[in-house]
Amino acid sequence: MKLATFTHSGRTRIGIVENGEIVDLGVDRQLPTDMIGFLGGGESALEAARSTVGRSMSRIPLSSVRLEAPVLNPRKFLALGGSYRSHLAEVAHLGITHPTNQTWFNKQVTCVNGPYDDIHFPDVSPTLDYEGELAIVIGRKGRHLRGASARAAIAGFMICNDVSVRAWQRRATTGTIGKSFDTHGPLGPWIVTTDELTNANNLSLKTWVNGELRQDGNTNDLIYAFEDMLVELSTSFTLEPGDILSTGTPAGVGVVRDPPQFLKVGDVCRVEIEGIGFIENRVVPEPPPRMDSIDAQR
Repeated sequence: MKLATFTHSGRTRIGIVENGEIVDLGVDRQLPTDMIGFLGGGESALEAARSTVGRSMSRIPLSSVRLEAPVLNPRKFLALGGSYRSHLAEVAHLGITHPTNQTWFNKQVTCVNGPYDDIHFPDVSPTLDYEGELAIVIGRKGRHLRGASARAAIAGFMICNDVSVRAWQRRATTGTIGKSFDTHGPLGPWIVTTDELTNANNLSLKTWVNGELRQDGNTNDLIYAFEDMLVELSTSFTLEPGDILSTGTPAGVGVVRDPPQFLKVGDVCRVEIEGIGFIENRVVPEPPPRMDSIDAQR
């Protein structure tokens, strides 16, 4: 299934994408209307959703809805650095080598953005970069996951653009601030469940900027297995439904080009992953501070 969060007629809810339409799961009053609640319902919620698809008359043309980030308010949004062999090769001249352990960092959840929404060009730095990535969405709560339990905890996969402000990423070894600017976490366009996307470890991943192909990779170049990622993280803390784990980027990022090719206002960045679809975001000037933010500083 393709699970989406969408807005139609001023109301946001979840649905299943099928044949150019979205089946509104909100018609089944027994199902949650938000993605975290739905995923937390486990297999019974998935079965109820499949049943709704089979009998529902509430189908809306996909072109008539606004697709939102599939998980609007995740509890955790983590991303993995240095996970593609091709990317490590392109940054080797910078002294970056194969990490001894998995290197995870936080993207603050306020950076979550829709699959076709604008990316803000920050006032504080011109070093805006793209990173097309495959993201895991957690479906089951778990700690100390191993083997089959780690695989079973994955609800599905979606696309992430791990937008990065490189100068601010380098301000601290965690990289968190430079990875967490508002709007710098476009996600979507939907979650493809594991029963439909059975070959997630062998998917083409491409990123274009203004129609120019910048990244042309494949998830078979990942150093770590998806299950190993969950094992690593759940050793420390509990993974919960709706948590997002972005799995890293292949070669082709703008910062390592000669000269560097950072994103500019007006650029359109498109990330496409085989079997999922694409997200596409335009870079726009960062808007002025909101009045509520100004009032809070007084």
